Parts: sequence; C-alpha cells; structure tokens
Amino acid sequence: MREPGSTEWLYPAWQFEAWKPRRGVTRVVGAAREAGVDETHLYDLLTTPLGLTGRRRLVDLLHEGREDEVIEAVRAG
Repeated sequence: MREPGSTEWLYPAWQFEAWKPRRGVTRVVGAAREAGVDETHLYDLLTTPLGLTGRRRLVDLLHEGREDEVIEAVRAG
C-alpha cells in the first residue's frame, strides 16, 4: 500500500511469515483487484476491527487460515 501523497510502497509485516508472503495473501490481493479495491482500501478492510465492539480484524481471520471468508468480505468491500 501507499500512504496518500507518498511514492513509497509499504509492506505490512502481518502479510509475511518467515520472510515469505503468508498463505492466502496472494488470493486476497487478487480478489481485491478483481473487485476494483485499491491497496489503501484493502489495507483498511483488513485492519479495521470487525463489528462495533470487536477487536478482531479480517487479517486475524487470514492468520487463522480462513482466507475464503476474508476474500468474501473483500469482494463485498
């Protein structure tokens, strides 16, 4: 992702495991692109707490291997 006005790419640590992309990240990014979701909005979707009082995020579901649920949520945007 890029912060507004920046030309530098940022790679959040949560998307990596043992210096390689975490399982499911490639599928999630692909689904986002197909749905027209840009990198900044995807980052926001993945890191925003779920529900009104929840502390869990879509990225937490991704870490649990629940990538199909994450992809569904990303497509819903």
